[in-house]
Amino acid sequence: MKPFQWLMGLLLLLLLAGCGSSGNQPTPVASNPATLPPPQVYTTASPDAQAAAQGFLNAWQVEDYESMYTMLSDNSRQVISQQDFSAFYRNLAIEAALEKVEAHVRSIQTHTQQAEVAYQVILHSLLVGNISRDIQMDLVKEQGQWRVQWDAGLALPELHGGNSLLMEYRSPERGLIYDRDGGLMVAPGDAVAIGLNTGEVDEDKQEDLLSIFWRIFGLQPDTLGERIDQYRPNGWYLAIGDMSVDELSVNRAVLSSYAGVTLEPFNSARYYYDNGVAPHVVGYASAIQEDEVDTYKRLGYNVWSERVGRAGLEKWGENLLSGVLGGRLSVVTSDGEPLSTLAESPDQPAEDIYTTIDRSLEIGAQRALEGFRGAIVVLERDTGRVLAMASSPSYDPNLFDPNNFNRPYLIDSIIDPVTTPWLNRATQGLYPLGSVFKIITMSAALESGLYSPASEYYCDYTFTELPGITLYDWTYQRFQEDEKTPPSGQLTLPEGLMRSCNPFFMHIGLDLYDRGMTQTIANMAGGYGLGALTGIQIDEEAGNIPLPGDRVEATSLAVGQGDTLVTPLQVADFIAAVGNGGRLFTPSVVEQVVTADGRTDSSFTPEVRGTLPISAANLKIIQQAMTSVVSNSRGTAYYALSSFSRAYHIPIAGKTGTAETGDSDPHAWFAGYTSAEREGKPDVAVAVLVENVGEGSEFAAPIFKRVLEIYFTGSPRSKYPWESQIGIPKTPEPEGTPTPESTP
Repeated sequence: MKPFQWLMGLLLLLLLAGCGSSGNQPTPVASNPATLPPPQVYTTASPDAQAAAQGFLNAWQVEDYESMYTMLSDNSRQVISQQDFSAFYRNLAIEAALEKVEAHVRSIQTHTQQAEVAYQVILHSLLVGNISRDIQMDLVKEQGQWRVQWDAGLALPELHGGNSLLMEYRSPERGLIYDRDGGLMVAPGDAVAIGLNTGEVDEDKQEDLLSIFWRIFGLQPDTLGERIDQYRPNGWYLAIGDMSVDELSVNRAVLSSYAGVTLEPFNSARYYYDNGVAPHVVGYASAIQEDEVDTYKRLGYNVWSERVGRAGLEKWGENLLSGVLGGRLSVVTSDGEPLSTLAESPDQPAEDIYTTIDRSLEIGAQRALEGFRGAIVVLERDTGRVLAMASSPSYDPNLFDPNNFNRPYLIDSIIDPVTTPWLNRATQGLYPLGSVFKIITMSAALESGLYSPASEYYCDYTFTELPGITLYDWTYQRFQEDEKTPPSGQLTLPEGLMRSCNPFFMHIGLDLYDRGMTQTIANMAGGYGLGALTGIQIDEEAGNIPLPGDRVEATSLAVGQGDTLVTPLQVADFIAAVGNGGRLFTPSVVEQVVTADGRTDSSFTPEVRGTLPISAANLKIIQQAMTSVVSNSRGTAYYALSSFSRAYHIPIAGKTGTAETGDSDPHAWFAGYTSAEREGKPDVAVAVLVENVGEGSEFAAPIFKRVLEIYFTGSPRSKYPWESQIGIPKTPEPEGTPTPESTP
């Protein structure tokens, strides 16, 4: 042998000695993949075998079970079908609650028709941590291609021979939700479903019974009475509501004294107090549905007993409220006999959420909207805390509990696609803003330098600056009704806002557009936070602020019409910014998150996410104009709010709005803020939206007033124009307000 050939042979033997197989016995390794050295690949021959093995493992990591199956040998595919093969890996991922799989070739030995591949697999389980094994894969060459000789042990050696995995779930009790003062809003507990066997209700005592249900549940006596009378001839059951056993202890004696009242106890894993305080904020949790089982098992949930958040804070805080899930993953035989434990971890207690919600204000706001479709948002003006958020029609989240006797009678009312009680109109309802938008148009006009507080315009019944098009002021409609209402006449710019003069603001929109400032108003709206998410924890919509494409669209945008869409939350948010000096706070419904041992994990801190794009001097002009809306006798909210403002020494600035919808009655808006500066009673910004009822001054402004009455005095102080007594409707339509005060 030549020296060169001898040297090459020696080198080849040394290389072969360093590439031995690791064998096929499983070897536990450190469970933290961060401590593992990077995978190394040693090959002794054709790289095709390595590519085939790593390709199979790569497909496993992305859960491409179909591609994995195509890489199996003919013999393996005769043993297991593609359907069963995919089901094997899918069930493995579900039962082990796998977050991901890591698999790397470590070494390989090849022969002419066979190869042995040593690889490492790390199964990352959400419940029990990481499970790592060193495994050997056998390959065979078929028709020039390397194929995998498959058995179940290639996933985990312990699964060889028909064994399988079984997870024992460990789940902590779901966290609680509180109001801002520590009162329970959501907790497990015993409750009672309340209803009426209408055939047994004493007609002579029915009026008294209706008063009790009004006091407890806020149910309108006339509406409920009609239903009782309708149901009585057939003796049908009428579901009323539910309450906790603690609440029942206060009311049991009086309820039990009336014939026909039924009390059906049930145990609730998730009871929402007071038929759901702020249900659109809190949301609800419900059982895992059949078509969700695999998904939630994969996430580590005990699908047979746990509930998951579906909306509101229940959804946002799912990871907090569910705690840290734990479990024990075992290997069992095909007969279900335990063989060994692969890994386990304990569960850890859930955290509790304290909301920013003022309970009494929230309940008052919910009742203030009774009988309407709409929303109310109350913010602390100088922090962004949400003190109340009501959406109407509302719903009782306890009806999602299958143990609730009233569920089958009332659940359809929640999922009604026409009334949509489940929709949070405060954050997800999208509406044209109407005349409240004039605050933004006025800001753009002042900042443009083309207009000042002294700028004047004659506010007539009509706007005729668009050739061939006549648009109208709100005073024209009033004149059509009473033949007395005059046009507003010559107005300065602040007076234009006070009187909500449509022609003045249409003129501004058209003027800016014709001067080439086509995006000025839209950009100002964006600076006020419109057309963008506010950043609140619960689900919300961004809305839409269009860029006008022509002169007509420019006039529409200037008065908050056209394709302009906003949420009541966005409106309350920018109104608060006007009142606090220009700061746009990120609204929050979470005051703090508290651990099981009482430590504060996180707490609310006011967060300024932007400032209004307007100078301090111009902002002052806007504030003064909004104040005159309430304080000046010609202001559009004077008759609705000035007496309250004076009586309780609470300065109010605001803006009425009536937003045309095109196919029905307009939406009524009122948005405003207070400047009372009272100790322990932070000033608030409030937005009220009532769908398809009429003018803002007639509907939204009185509701705004009631919210302030509840907040500053503790209870409603005056009737609505349409009420016979507080909370009891007199007629379906309001009596109206004096002519000069109505506004679009």
